[in-house]
Amino acid sequence: MIQTVRKAWGIPELRRKIIFTLLILLIYRIGNAITVPYVNTTLLASYLNSQSTTILGLFDVMSGGAFAQATVFALSIQPYINAQIIIQLLTVAVPYLERLQKDGGEEGRKKIQSITRYSTVAIALLQAFGYYMIMKRYGLLAVDDPTIWTALVIIVSFMAGSSFVMWMGEQVTEFGVGNGISIILFAGILSRVPTMISGLITGVHTWSGVKNGTISLDSLTSAGYTQTAAQNVLDKAVAPWGVAFIIIGILALIVFIVFINDAERRLPVQYAKRQVGRKMYGGQSTHLPMKVNMSGVLPIIFAQSIASLPATVMAFTGVGEKGTFSYALANFLDTKSLLYMVVYFILIIGFSYFYSTIQFNPVEIANNLKKQGGFIPGFRPGKPTVDFIRKVLNKVTLFGAIYLGIVAMCPLVAGKVVSNYHLSIGGTSVIIIVGVALETVKALESQMLMRQYKGFLE
Repeated sequence: MIQTVRKAWGIPELRRKIIFTLLILLIYRIGNAITVPYVNTTLLASYLNSQSTTILGLFDVMSGGAFAQATVFALSIQPYINAQIIIQLLTVAVPYLERLQKDGGEEGRKKIQSITRYSTVAIALLQAFGYYMIMKRYGLLAVDDPTIWTALVIIVSFMAGSSFVMWMGEQVTEFGVGNGISIILFAGILSRVPTMISGLITGVHTWSGVKNGTISLDSLTSAGYTQTAAQNVLDKAVAPWGVAFIIIGILALIVFIVFINDAERRLPVQYAKRQVGRKMYGGQSTHLPMKVNMSGVLPIIFAQSIASLPATVMAFTGVGEKGTFSYALANFLDTKSLLYMVVYFILIIGFSYFYSTIQFNPVEIANNLKKQGGFIPGFRPGKPTVDFIRKVLNKVTLFGAIYLGIVAMCPLVAGKVVSNYHLSIGGTSVIIIVGVALETVKALESQMLMRQYKGFLE
């Protein structure tokens, strides 16, 4: 990977693209440091820290911490991703969108892209309004009596910031390296790594102080900490073996993701010979690739959003005192509970099958093979081929779903061993980071290969 980047840097054309991409990321990081007016960021960060197990915590992770700071780019690329997912699902249900995708060609692709952009602005407006209402309800604004002007400034700032991030992502895709939306998401998640490292260092120091007797609940309360704040400091203590456990676990997870990312099941395909005029066509053997993880990280994102919905509702409605039914129910539905893990795992498998059926249609594949004179050895064209492809697809999807479930569950299990405070990057984030890094390297390699062919032809 480093060697590929070094070679690409030596090519002037690719060097300009890399510099352009880095400049866009610099603008993105600067926007993540500019806070929106009329927001008390200290109270907001404290509130979202208490809601880290809800869907708001997922938004904060995807934005690289900008969501908790109410910056201009707080909504990040989430509205655009949601718009893409919604349009992709509607393409299956709405005949007009299906015709645009299949038969519209370049013009159809541009229309779908335009619809996605307008949908992004609408979703950003809804999310910005919801975000403002949360801050207003829980007293997280810097003004005591917010006016319409206050609401307008906050909502428009969030919506404009999300639209600008979408524009930057498209510019990177066109003039930079790789997929711009993925790279911006990659940069946002990766920006949490320094926070995670500093948290681990602080946790080791706290653990050492607890062991030496210099840090205790009484010493912290006497130093001015409240009982809750002092307990939070002690909860963040982590032993050196815990740090080693986290590092080894992340490295093992990365190796596992890299291995599965390129894994695929290849179905052999044979094309029959046919004569057109005096020439003979066909007769070659090839294969039909089926990726193990063809749905990417989307099943995890959807499963996490739905599985954390009860905890989100309980957080908004409030939890009763200790010993009450509502308090017991909140602990039972918490994202650290065993029930949540089981439901989370089942939802990942369900959404994996859902997305595989959308992206890979056995009937359409079999019909295309038949039209082109191809067939799978041992199976007749038509229904036998469809049944075989569907059977293989179900097996591959099951393996891919279990893989996603394992990756998503590893941070939760590790959180039982080591405090969750130190796991700023979960399984979803690791999949995105590794996947985007591999895709970017492949994009650089393909552009270098095209340049070599271009020079050869000239």
